[in-house]
Amino acid sequence: MDLLLLPLFSFLVGIVVGLTGIGGASLITPMLIFVFQVPPAVAVSSDVVAATLMKVVGSIKHWQQQTLDGEVVKWLALGSVPGSLFGVGILHLIKRNGEYDLNNITLHLLGVIILLVTVLALVQMVLLTFFPKLQLPELPKFDLKTQLGRLQTVSVGAFLGWIVGLTSVASGSMFALVLIGFFRLDTRKLVGTDISQAAILLLFTAFGHLTLGTVDWNLVLPIWLGSVPGVLLGAKICQIAPQKPLRFIIYFILMIVSLKLVN
Repeated sequence: MDLLLLPLFSFLVGIVVGLTGIGGASLITPMLIFVFQVPPAVAVSSDVVAATLMKVVGSIKHWQQQTLDGEVVKWLALGSVPGSLFGVGILHLIKRNGEYDLNNITLHLLGVIILLVTVLALVQMVLLTFFPKLQLPELPKFDLKTQLGRLQTVSVGAFLGWIVGLTSVASGSMFALVLIGFFRLDTRKLVGTDISQAAILLLFTAFGHLTLGTVDWNLVLPIWLGSVPGVLLGAKICQIAPQKPLRFIIYFILMIVSLKLVN
């Protein structure tokens, strides 16, 4: 493995995450698998641990800038944390059973989830960009001042957390769609809220993956070396950078990656 190449790529991914709140695991995990030939199960677990620090640093930066919604972060985390631990528990069962190939299952799950997230995000962006006057059925807005709104938020968080626990993917991308669809957050607070809830979610998910024994610290440390300064730089640029063109480019890349994983 090229010890200079991994921090460099991770730095670029960190900038993307700080700028848009998406693309962390969706880019780093496939990069580890295809570029550095890392087994999928090891790539997923190592990326979860590595992404945790990146997201925590990014969330602190957005908190200092007051570009996040603390209430949304709290209620999503109350669902996503137990959901992710349940997902990691399923991986433990698969590994202990020994009947199925954990690497093969992880690889295909990864591809399907990235593809699903990317297609949903692209459809939403295309409709909003090219058909702004198109009247689509509006999703209900979650009101966190009510019991129902809190229950809805915790439930959605639990489901998405389960997916993150299984694949390491969607801690940013899928939650971003939820924040847009159910909370109507503006772009500035969207990115900060997305990164902050992902930081809490990944903190607990990382502990679960450490118990699997599939974390490679020779991967985690170089990723940290590149991604942490990258996410700080991205979070700073986020205040002035246009979001839509960046997201189109990222989703296009993710589409190619997901098709490669599924095949």
